[in-house]
Amino acid sequence: MRAIKQGQWAVLLWPYLLITSIPLDCRDEQGGLSRCPSISQEKLLDRVIQHAELIYRVSEESCSLFEEMFIPFPLQLQRNQAGYPCITKALPIPSSKSEIQQISDKWLLHSVLMLVQSWIEPLVYLQTTMNRYDGVPDMLLNKTKWVSEKLMSLEQGVVVLIKKMLDEGMMTTTYNEQGLFQDDGQPEMLEYVMRDYTLLSCFKKDAHKMEILLKLLKCRQNDIHSCA
Repeated sequence: MRAIKQGQWAVLLWPYLLITSIPLDCRDEQGGLSRCPSISQEKLLDRVIQHAELIYRVSEESCSLFEEMFIPFPLQLQRNQAGYPCITKALPIPSSKSEIQQISDKWLLHSVLMLVQSWIEPLVYLQTTMNRYDGVPDMLLNKTKWVSEKLMSLEQGVVVLIKKMLDEGMMTTTYNEQGLFQDDGQPEMLEYVMRDYTLLSCFKKDAHKMEILLKLLKCRQNDIHSCA
């Protein structure tokens, strides 16, 4: 009963998210990042945070919907033993509370950018693999596509924010994604499902981390001594 109510809640909330989210498209017609620089630093940070919040919320809904549709409960318990570590595990991103408190504003922003850029390709890959499923609901496909598009908008916003706050240019990650996209021949459908479930679960965790880091940055802009 609880799972059904969660699914119904997601159906009702989805159109509301599309209507209320503030656009963060920084690119102009020529592909340059000329729009967001006209926004004040404070407002741009607010928009970036709102984007991160929505991305995390929708990723949470997508993961729950995927579980309801494709993952029996015993397999949910085994997902961490399936041999698919999170793809961002090797990134030098602070994880503990004490580490996060000690890093500079510069490293906070670059940590968010590393996470965002590391997930752009995997989410495109995820959309492709889910098309193999029989009976995959349009809502799950739409949510995955929406998150993928909003993640690219978030990247644009963070890049401009770095330019505004740190007077630095574009930074790109050199993370090796070979372990995720290597050719495994023709894996069984269950293997596809568990791999995609791991991707969704790991992205949900990283999306939450993006939100936490950005909110910490916002707090520091107001009063660095009271931020936890």
